[in-house]
Amino acid sequence: MGKSTDIARAKARRLRGMIKESDGIALENERLKAEGRREQAEARREEALARASRAASGH
Repeated sequence: MGKSTDIARAKARRLRGMIKESDGIALENERLKAEGRREQAEARREEALARASRAASGH
């Protein structure tokens, strides 16, 4: 898979995490809120790795 695709996929996952977190806030559901935050953190890590890989390959 291309590095641009990996970056886009990580951004989409981060957005899903943001939605889960906001749903958790609206519903006063701590589990859902925490799950959203965790998903955002994982997506930020994936995006950083994809960016570093892309930079290392010279693109």
